[in-house]
Amino acid sequence: MSNIERVCTFLKEAGTYYLATVEGDQPRVRPFGTAHVFEGKLYFQTGLVKDVAKQMAANPKVEICAFKDGVWVRVSGEAVLDERIEAQESMLEAYPSLSRMYKPGDGNTAVYWLKNGRAVFASFTAAPEELEF
Repeated sequence: MSNIERVCTFLKEAGTYYLATVEGDQPRVRPFGTAHVFEGKLYFQTGLVKDVAKQMAANPKVEICAFKDGVWVRVSGEAVLDERIEAQESMLEAYPSLSRMYKPGDGNTAVYWLKNGRAVFASFTAAPEELEF
């Protein structure tokens, strides 16, 4: 399993992860649930009308944290907006429940991939493990 697949699988199995952005000098954190590998990159999805999209446009550095079965992962990188319809379609096919709110090319659907991704898996019982992707 590749590093990206390992991270994506962990995020999916956790069900909910938390994405942190920055707004000025204030951190902002919110729950997310989309994690998808497309063209060998780790993707997540939101709406362009949301504050999170505005925050990533101003400062693309993000961090994700998820916890499952006594293990947590922290994933950092730069969120890169992919405006291609194919990327949006791939995400919405992976998460059909989103099709109630989002449609490819609707001007709101936004999919991002993580550039310079780094993940650290940690627990209270093992040494941290770092992965890059």
